[in-house]
Amino acid sequence: MNVHEYQAKEILKKYGIPIPDFGVASNEKEVQEVINRLGLKEAVIKIQVHAGGRGKAGGVQFAKSPEEIKKIAKDLIGMKLVNKQTGPRGVVAKKVLISSPCDIEKEYYMGAIIDRENARPVFIASPEGGVEIEEIAAKTPEKILQLPIGLNGKLKPYHTLRLANFMGWKKEQAKMGRKIACGLAKAFMETDASLLEINPLILTPSGEIFALDAKLSIDDNALFRQSDIAAMYDPSQQLESEVAAKQFDLSYIPLSGDIGCMVNGAGLAMATMDIIQYYGGSPANFLDVGGGASKEKVAEGFKIILADPHVKAILVNIFGGIMDCAVLAEGIIAAARDFSIKIPLVVRMEGTNVEQGKKRLKESGLAITTANSLEDAAKKAIAKMK
Repeated sequence: MNVHEYQAKEILKKYGIPIPDFGVASNEKEVQEVINRLGLKEAVIKIQVHAGGRGKAGGVQFAKSPEEIKKIAKDLIGMKLVNKQTGPRGVVAKKVLISSPCDIEKEYYMGAIIDRENARPVFIASPEGGVEIEEIAAKTPEKILQLPIGLNGKLKPYHTLRLANFMGWKKEQAKMGRKIACGLAKAFMETDASLLEINPLILTPSGEIFALDAKLSIDDNALFRQSDIAAMYDPSQQLESEVAAKQFDLSYIPLSGDIGCMVNGAGLAMATMDIIQYYGGSPANFLDVGGGASKEKVAEGFKIILADPHVKAILVNIFGGIMDCAVLAEGIIAAARDFSIKIPLVVRMEGTNVEQGKKRLKESGLAITTANSLEDAAKKAIAKMK
């Protein structure tokens, strides 16, 4: 789960990381309150969306007077950001972050991720901030330092000393930088994050170091013990179908194809999409209803798939291990009747009570095509669609 920049900054402040004063506003009244509270004469205004590239798209602007702050904030609230990260649908900014401008002498990068290859959390730093870390890694990999983070959220003292030397910090700067690094590492572990970035981390002409921007993503599987962060979930940053899927604990990712897929199990879902593509089709989504899907989950899955106007056929591919194919068949039949499905529906089932399940589908009187294998299902879905 992603959180907004302002939310990430509030979390980082709790770990002793210096953040310039800021306010958040969603309407003109709140903008004026931020101006008054911070005594702003000029400001940086940034849209709050779950996507990068805001500056390039005009979502980060400078204002040189209180009146200009209000005007720019009014224009940015409600702005739709469309780029490679958001896809063509884009995301809408419901809020803006407003803060005083900072004089910048130098920009740095700090972050933390899970190194899945080595199964450990890793701290990343670079003396080159303000650009994407992937760009730095591609062009100047020697400017990236990686350090292990202990499972207790701590960095070794000699690692932070190495960090200070690598970043070019001395004396008070080194002390501040090492403290920030330790706070970031601790925040990363204690929030169950999958990604935490400060980019840029800046050095001011007066010698102070501040986190000017922040990005935080939390492992969805850990949200049950991160209730405060879970409450930060913003459904406005996702498609309605993605929000509905989350409510019913369905794993759903929209794609650009025209064959809707409903599958139980992530691996089987990937295989289903692959074989559709292999035989000349194009999957419209990834939808995993889980190992023990109920009739309600199946119905919601159909609802989500049918909400996509590009879908011209549906392929249901279920392996009944935990699931009972007979019960699943009842769910498919009920959903097909309730939603009056007019597009081709192909069902492939294997596993527990599969023959009973196929019999119920056949006796339903509905236009449901059954398949005997994954290959057969993909071919039939593509042929029916055409």
